[in-house]
Amino acid sequence: MALSAGTRRTVACVLVGLGAALLVAALMIPTYTVSKVAKTPLDLEITTIAENQKGEESLVLDSKSLTSGDGAAVVNKDVPLISQRFVTVEEPSNADEMTLQAGQTLRRTDVQGDTGLLTAAIDRVTISRTTGMPVDTEPNGSIAVTVNKDGSVMEPVQHTGIGYRFPIGTEKKTYPYFDINVRKSFDANFIEETEINSMKVYRFQMTAPVTSTWDVVQSPTNRLTLPAAKWGVEGGDTPVTMTRYYTNVRDLWVEPQTGTVIKGGEAIHLFYARSGDKPEVTALKSHIVFDEATIESQIAIAKENTDKLSLFGRVVPIVFGVLGVLALLAGLFLGLRGGGTAAHASPRRSRPTPAPTAAPDDTAGRWDGDDAPTTQFPRGDYDAPTEQIDTDKRP
Repeated sequence: MALSAGTRRTVACVLVGLGAALLVAALMIPTYTVSKVAKTPLDLEITTIAENQKGEESLVLDSKSLTSGDGAAVVNKDVPLISQRFVTVEEPSNADEMTLQAGQTLRRTDVQGDTGLLTAAIDRVTISRTTGMPVDTEPNGSIAVTVNKDGSVMEPVQHTGIGYRFPIGTEKKTYPYFDINVRKSFDANFIEETEINSMKVYRFQMTAPVTSTWDVVQSPTNRLTLPAAKWGVEGGDTPVTMTRYYTNVRDLWVEPQTGTVIKGGEAIHLFYARSGDKPEVTALKSHIVFDEATIESQIAIAKENTDKLSLFGRVVPIVFGVLGVLALLAGLFLGLRGGGTAAHASPRRSRPTPAPTAAPDDTAGRWDGDDAPTTQFPRGDYDAPTEQIDTDKRP
């Protein structure tokens, strides 16, 4: 059933309006909607497990040997280690900022119970949900490394670099990375673009220089005075004071679209010495890297978020753009087709105007009264020709 001219015009206007709206939406979604989606989710809850690398050196000081026995302190070799970290989102958190809390432990797995615990810390920091950087408020975080009868003691600490998330849209450049062991930021330099289990990642590396832990936290274990013999140095019973020093080379493999750390590794070295440039007694030395289950878990988290970004940043705009163009073209075609239709013809059929036929004796251009025209004119469409009267005739 053919549409009337009015209906065609209405449908054409609707299609043009719909097409224009879809095209505007296709342009706005990547800039507006994606900016709302491209943030670290507030329901973040991540557990990572790292283990020492088999075949590599893994040394741990037996703390009991420092305070008991007559011999020098003992450093155990080939110690199996496991590092666990649990990250959750806490208050205050909102549309633009979030507070992360990370509880982390390092323990040796060859001994039972609490005797295997080597280090423990709780870190809190409020960061931007897009850049991963700490907010400007002071203090923007806290760290607990000591425990009393009431639990962990949180100390205000101003964080100055990223720690658990890289920015949404990570670039191949240097980022400041915050090390909670020395409470300072050091450069995490871009090293290479590579793949982990078919996922593109950027590898960054951060080096924490040799630092006195006593200058960070004046804990009893960070500076000890013991007989020289206990340290295994010359001097017998002469008291010798040594400070614990820390250095670390940290590698981070980051999925660039979401800033998710897919894989992490630390070559950590803690040692006692009278001078930072000359290690004397190893406290801890090992290379600890995310296990395969953690890597797969982090890949799954990154894929979920990249799929969301791809949906709103690419798929939906393309679909809206194609539908918008089709609706616009259909509306223009229908509108132009309707406007170009010819006007309706007169209900009466037109006939050509006949040329008058001259009479045989019409030498003066007049009709003889007894003669009639040989051509009949149609009635109604044309006036009859004006009759010419011969005034020379007499009755």
